[in-house]
Amino acid sequence: MLCNSLITVATATTMPLPAPAPSSHVLPIRYDHDQHRRWRRRNGNTIVSVSASASPLSINQMTMDSSSRRLKTYQEVVSSAREKFTQEISFQSKDKDISLAKALLYIASEDEAFITLNQEINACSLQYERRDVSVASNAQEWDCVEQMPLAGKTISQWVSELDDITKEVEAELVSRDIGCYFVELLDAVNLVLFELRGFKRSPVVVDSKYSYLHTVLSTRCGSAILLSIIYIEVCRRLGLTIVGSRVGEDFLIWPQMGNLEELFKVTSGHSLFAIVNGRCVEDPRSKASDLTGNSLLGLEIATKRDIIGIALANLIRLHWKRASRSNPGLMLTSPLRHAHNTDEKLIKVHNSSIPLLRPQDLRLAIMASERLLILQPHNWALRRDHGMMLYYNRKYGQAVQELSICMAFAPEEEAKVLEAFVEKLHLLRLESSWKSLGHTGQLTAL
Repeated sequence: MLCNSLITVATATTMPLPAPAPSSHVLPIRYDHDQHRRWRRRNGNTIVSVSASASPLSINQMTMDSSSRRLKTYQEVVSSAREKFTQEISFQSKDKDISLAKALLYIASEDEAFITLNQEINACSLQYERRDVSVASNAQEWDCVEQMPLAGKTISQWVSELDDITKEVEAELVSRDIGCYFVELLDAVNLVLFELRGFKRSPVVVDSKYSYLHTVLSTRCGSAILLSIIYIEVCRRLGLTIVGSRVGEDFLIWPQMGNLEELFKVTSGHSLFAIVNGRCVEDPRSKASDLTGNSLLGLEIATKRDIIGIALANLIRLHWKRASRSNPGLMLTSPLRHAHNTDEKLIKVHNSSIPLLRPQDLRLAIMASERLLILQPHNWALRRDHGMMLYYNRKYGQAVQELSICMAFAPEEEAKVLEAFVEKLHLLRLESSWKSLGHTGQLTAL
């Protein structure tokens, strides 16, 4: 790959160019000999050699061939990460056998590979437009999802990071010469995570990166649900089962053992339950502030699939918000309010009226929605939102399919609204085909 170094070419028909600056990775090219000198660049154990007399077109051809191979690899990694995620959360597996960490890291790998794929496509497009110039590429080389780096580490290395945190907690317990009573164990976990390691909850998560596990582990700042997942994973390694439940807008966790009233005893200004779950527990506006040890027993315990679903729902919300940044207040279901109007005798279909959204962020929201549908295939509201995102992405055929399935599960009133909108989508499909054939004008539904 010839993207990261300068290549100077001199021929009888070109003006002399300044010699390139010395580099430890580049051998000097001599122009006073007819024989070929070789230019080399080391990349790990790989050496790429090119004739000094190679033309810019032949160099760019090699670069484009290399880019094509990378594009294929990235596409395969995107597909592989989705497949491994699906296998991890498969309903054929028992819930207790699901690894929250691996499932979330597969999510991150797919999204990261997709973003890298887009960057490489942009680089290839630029290379094609400027065929006489060598365009640098910052693409990384990896062959499979297991080798793909996430913030400098592979999936297995990030899993090992959780193991390392667990070892620090064990060392803290040994130094205190205490047993494994759950209060003492939680105290040690809190010390390592929130004091020694410095993990903290982001009060308002507006950047989606803080909803990816590897980013939270590397920056030590993240959403409440991601920190809860780290807490659950560390305690599981210590032999302590942590469970959780949605309470209003919050997701709260606690140990599944012992006298839970001890969690609510206030020492040094805070209860252990508040330290584990954050400020929402002490906020009088939050439903979490009304909880007691007895009321915890009455909450519905979330499964691991439920927890993964909460993390995915957060990603959908954040990616959609970023995708629609140029259209403040735009709701996924906004077009549905205008589709079901019995007073209208004529419904005009305007493809151009669909707001323009950021395509990459919209696609990331759709990908998160696809994964969530694997977990909740019969959730009609989720499928409706997924269909609407496809509509905004101008994938009308796919949107019709998803919304038609949604109508089979939706309440009667919702189904009527969806039916009217699906009729419009059918017209949009026809109009798109009509215009693709070079025709002009708009289609109308009487």
